[in-house]
Amino acid sequence: MRKVLIIGIGAGNPDYLTVQAIEALNEADVFFIPDKGSDKAALRSLREEICARFIRQPGYRFVPIAVPVRAKSDDYKADVADWHAAIEARYTALLQSELAEGETGAFLVWGDPALYDSTLRIIQAIDAKAPFPFAYTVIPGITSVQALAAQHRIALNRIGEPVHVTTGRKLGEALPEGADTVVMLDGEQAFKRLIGQGLEIYWGAYLGTPEEILISGPLDEVAEEIDRRRREARAANGWIMDTYLLRKSDSKPKSDAPPKSDAPPKSYAPPKCGAP
Repeated sequence: MRKVLIIGIGAGNPDYLTVQAIEALNEADVFFIPDKGSDKAALRSLREEICARFIRQPGYRFVPIAVPVRAKSDDYKADVADWHAAIEARYTALLQSELAEGETGAFLVWGDPALYDSTLRIIQAIDAKAPFPFAYTVIPGITSVQALAAQHRIALNRIGEPVHVTTGRKLGEALPEGADTVVMLDGEQAFKRLIGQGLEIYWGAYLGTPEEILISGPLDEVAEEIDRRRREARAANGWIMDTYLLRKSDSKPKSDAPPKSDAPPKSYAPPKCGAP
């Protein structure tokens, strides 16, 4: 039987890989690597660098996947459904043609496969109707949410209080009362619509990598700086991954706030692949 591993590889720093993830890498014969074009070539190359660093035996191979582009209309969910269907068809064909009986294939997922990533859903859909049997296993990873809290040296939750995790698209609908809010996938900087509400923001981009940017402080004071730094970084690198936490400003003593820093963790060795 074919076997598929869905491996969470962390938020960008190879040191974030768990022992379980490293062992899973060493089980795989084939790595299915998404190819999203030249702008995101660094993400593809970093996956390859992770394999080169942690896999102990030769013989594995890479199979590139040309990822379809998602349409953008007024019906977001319909666009995503069509996009996932196209990816599912592509994955199905590759699993059948590139993964032989008895072999193990792997998908390397940024962060954790269970949080705002659709690889697991797509593999489940394939499993439900594929003309060939296969087994799949999920290996959790360190998310950008965890990396954000660690780099800012903060706890995500206040004592006995909830944490709300959402997207930039949903943030504008309502800010939950009494919950600190973690925001992911915010391409439009929805936090700017919340200026004037007495919020603190802890923002981070390229977490754990040499390009890491950290900014924190009262939202009213740092929103424009975040917007500017984000636009500059995206223009320079061709892509950006950022995450942030919003909370009421009285929830954390100012004396406990970490200094702003753009310095990467000292343990990270920059990839040799020419990543920006």
